[in-house]
Amino acid sequence: MSQNNKPVVLVGGTGDLGSRIAAAMGRRKIAFRALVRPGTSAERRAPLEAAGANVVEVDYDDADSLRRACDGASCVVSALNGLEPVMIGMQGRLLDAAVAAGVPRFIPSDYSLDFTKTRPGDNRNMDLRRAFMARIDATPIRATSVLNGAFAELLTGEAPIILRKPHKVLHWGRADQPFDFTTKDDVADYVAEVARDDAAPRWLRIAGSTVSSRQLAEIMTEFTGEKFGLLRPPGGIGLLSAIIAVVRTLSPGGDDVFPVWQGMQYLRDMNTGRGKLAPLDNDRYGERPWTSARDVLAKSA
Repeated sequence: MSQNNKPVVLVGGTGDLGSRIAAAMGRRKIAFRALVRPGTSAERRAPLEAAGANVVEVDYDDADSLRRACDGASCVVSALNGLEPVMIGMQGRLLDAAVAAGVPRFIPSDYSLDFTKTRPGDNRNMDLRRAFMARIDATPIRATSVLNGAFAELLTGEAPIILRKPHKVLHWGRADQPFDFTTKDDVADYVAEVARDDAAPRWLRIAGSTVSSRQLAEIMTEFTGEKFGLLRPPGGIGLLSAIIAVVRTLSPGGDDVFPVWQGMQYLRDMNTGRGKLAPLDNDRYGERPWTSARDVLAKSA
């Protein structure tokens, strides 16, 4: 663990995951600066201040401003979310500032499937992370990427996996292919620990739950009292790839971070098993009560 009192710098703290990371650092009494854009509203700053952050306004297009914001920090934690202008451009400028300020460690915004094992070109958002990986690994800073699979909240939201009205669990590959899910709060708690761990390695992989489509159907049957079956469309993953190509052509998504076809790309990486996390580092900071997919589904049953 960290042996100094230097603050952590958090970027993206007004976002969904970033605000949870801020709260997790606050619970651990970790000293941290939360960088925000000039003019950020008091409403958006309030949760950061409540977590104990020193909120610092910074112009992300001003290299000197960014460097000063990083001066004296022990680690920079990025929770930025977006497309190339954000994930490569803004995060890249943040990286340059951290290196210029002599910050020893950097946690990039890589919270996802294991993109090191997926195929280039198959998933736009994974390709952005892969491009940033090459950039950060070419610097002297020590990076630690936290990979967590899919956010478990998607099981009760927009991800087309559990189809409640037809009582089906959709899968495109094997019914027993294991999927990794981790809640955002569990990711945030783990990242807060990584932020103060000076010995953290390059890669850390976590999963609050690893569960297959078949197991999801069994869980939903138990919780609802209605029989949930499995649905695998004819053509499987090959058909999914064809649908992705058609949907992306007809509805490119513009500046959307998660257009429909992007979600399909995630489902393909999950169903092929290419994004599977292994080995897991869940116990690096001791045993903890991870929230399982079963726990998440129980709340919505």
